[in-house]
Amino acid sequence: MIVEENAGAQRGPLDGRVAVVTGVSRRAGIGFAVARELLTAGAKVLVQSWTPHDADQAWGSDPAGMSGVLDALGGLGDRLAHVQADFADPLQPARVIEEAGERFGHVDVLVANHARSSAQSLEQLTATELDLSWAVNARGSVLLTQAFAAQHDDRRPGGRVILFTSGQHLAPMPLELPYAISKGAIHQMTASLSDALVDRGITVNTVNPGPVDTGWARPELARQVGNALPAGRWGRPEEVARLVRWLASDEAAWITGQVINSEGGFRRWVK
Repeated sequence: MIVEENAGAQRGPLDGRVAVVTGVSRRAGIGFAVARELLTAGAKVLVQSWTPHDADQAWGSDPAGMSGVLDALGGLGDRLAHVQADFADPLQPARVIEEAGERFGHVDVLVANHARSSAQSLEQLTATELDLSWAVNARGSVLLTQAFAAQHDDRRPGGRVILFTSGQHLAPMPLELPYAISKGAIHQMTASLSDALVDRGITVNTVNPGPVDTGWARPELARQVGNALPAGRWGRPEEVARLVRWLASDEAAWITGQVINSEGGFRRWVK
């Protein structure tokens, strides 16, 4: 009997698949955890980042820089590629998908995890910020989906689109109106995008990860939200990543058009 080399070795659930994961710029972030989980599951991954957004926020850029983020994912090579892209530019979503196709030959999975954060109340609201949040969060997700669908080879199994919303459909977010409104659009587009692609064997689902500890919350908010979570803690990025990995796998092939709330029983009414 001839035994092939590596025969019997365990194969990951995403072996042979290629994924694009957006919003990968901080080791503490959800995007980083998702990219790491998909790599561990056997996928090849192109990650997108836009570090100037982090630099403008209170949490700041990753201390190790983007090179440190990529090194922590195993480094650029046969299974990992990276592109910087600002989704405020409507041409960039298609460029990201094209880069992945050129680098790895095809794309099977799109995880649109990127987000522009914006803390503006009704009194502070500006048209500029509304337009920018819409462009990055909602329009960017639609254009990524469009570009993914245009290049997807339907002869390949496992076409997956996984979008991200927030908790705006479960409780008001009056201090983050541009963010909440744009994330609400993603919630509402899920069923329609799913119907547009289901006949091609491509599923479209959206994840609401609930409060996740990515290092952005101030101590008082962290304590208050932690009290409202039955586990007494915030969600962890790796918990979100495991859900995404499952949605990207063959096991989730029968699920499409759904917004999945993964919040650990978040009791918003508890102060």
